[in-house]
Amino acid sequence: MKPELLSASTVQHHLIPLPGWQVEGAELVKEFRFTSYLAGIEFVRRVAVLAEEMNHHPDLLVGWRKVTVRLTTHSVGGLTLLDFSLAGQISAVEAAPSNLT
Repeated sequence: MKPELLSASTVQHHLIPLPGWQVEGAELVKEFRFTSYLAGIEFVRRVAVLAEEMNHHPDLLVGWRKVTVRLTTHSVGGLTLLDFSLAGQISAVEAAPSNLT
C-alpha cells in the first residue's frame, strides 16, 4: 500500500515536535552538527540502520563535522508519515550519547 501524501497543514502540524527540521519543497531537512568528523560518520551509521529497518532511506550529505539529512517519500512525490516517523527517530539518535566526540 502506497503511503498517503500529507497536506500542507498536516505537514506543519507534524513539524511542531521536531525542532530544527524544516520543509524545503517536498523534503524534510535538518543539518546536524558534531564536534568531530568521526562523530558525524557514527551518526550516519546509526541513521542508516534505522533507515534499513524502515525501508525508508534519506539522502545524507556528509561534510566536515556536519551531516544534512533530507527526507521525502519518492513514490508519492512528497512528505508522508514515514518521513516524520524517521525524522523523529533520527532526532533521537542525535540526542543519544556517542563515544565519538
